[in-house]
Amino acid sequence: MKILSSQDVRHLLPMTEAIDVVAATMVNVSKGTETLPLRNAIPVGGDNKMGIMPGAISDPSCFGVKLVSLFPGNPALGLSSHSGAIVLFESETGSAIAMMDAGLLTAIRTAAASGAATKTLSRENASSLAIIGYGEQAEFHLDAVCAVRDIQRLYVAGRSADKASDFAARAAIKYPALEIFSGTDVKAAVQNADIICTVTASPTPILNGQWLRAGTHLNVVGSSIPSMREIDDEAVLRSSVWVDYLKSAEAQAGEIVHMINAGTLSKKDIKGEIGQVISGEIAGRTDNVQITLYRSLGIAAQDLAAAHHVLKKADAAGMGLDVDF
Repeated sequence: MKILSSQDVRHLLPMTEAIDVVAATMVNVSKGTETLPLRNAIPVGGDNKMGIMPGAISDPSCFGVKLVSLFPGNPALGLSSHSGAIVLFESETGSAIAMMDAGLLTAIRTAAASGAATKTLSRENASSLAIIGYGEQAEFHLDAVCAVRDIQRLYVAGRSADKASDFAARAAIKYPALEIFSGTDVKAAVQNADIICTVTASPTPILNGQWLRAGTHLNVVGSSIPSMREIDDEAVLRSSVWVDYLKSAEAQAGEIVHMINAGTLSKKDIKGEIGQVISGEIAGRTDNVQITLYRSLGIAAQDLAAAHHVLKKADAAGMGLDVDF
């Protein structure tokens, strides 16, 4: 078995490659060839949870499980909110072949999925980005969106003006050509944006659909359990909605679950899965005034494909620690 650290994952999974890997994986997911049980989240005290995400994919052929803790208070301590490990098995003999850091891989593959959705659904001339939130996912979403669109202006907003400013300062170093604005005014940020990414741990809506301008694309990412939602009903109703995986979105995406239960949204109102759009099976954006929304929950197929990609590169480069079990 090969053991790979967070540093190994960072080196072996650049964002541009991650976007391609995830996009191909989402096409397979929409073909129905992958085995993806719904994630199980176990309370471990307070707002903290441990997530268990098993799965099996056909291309590349492998299976495995991700065990990850979600501690929303960690960013205030300077730590990632996600920590854990992925164990990867090969499908020929069922042997465990790798274990690697799950926190960073999760952050990269989640942003990569938004990057793939942004490339597929946003206007090609989109040039302004609003990120609501300023944690680890905000960092990687900036990379992902800049990888697929020519972003010229960045708006960063959140509850803390100081943290938003700190994020803006880091972004300015990495992307010196960007014109960057930061603060606490979410309304002002999204009203000026062609692309919006919500990457917060807010349990209640922080984005009002009335603020959205025509032609905007949204990646709604931060809330991953039915009791949480980052956007209000109006934002959903004004948007054409695609998801990563219908089964999980209908069971675990807070705004979708709530609105279906309330009778304000039907399952038929969801356009479909992003993999279907990438493959050309169904249409994506139809004009430049349509508001498009990608609702991301994250699925085990993304983890497994990304982990397999990392392992292949590690083997070729002689990286990682080989151990006998």
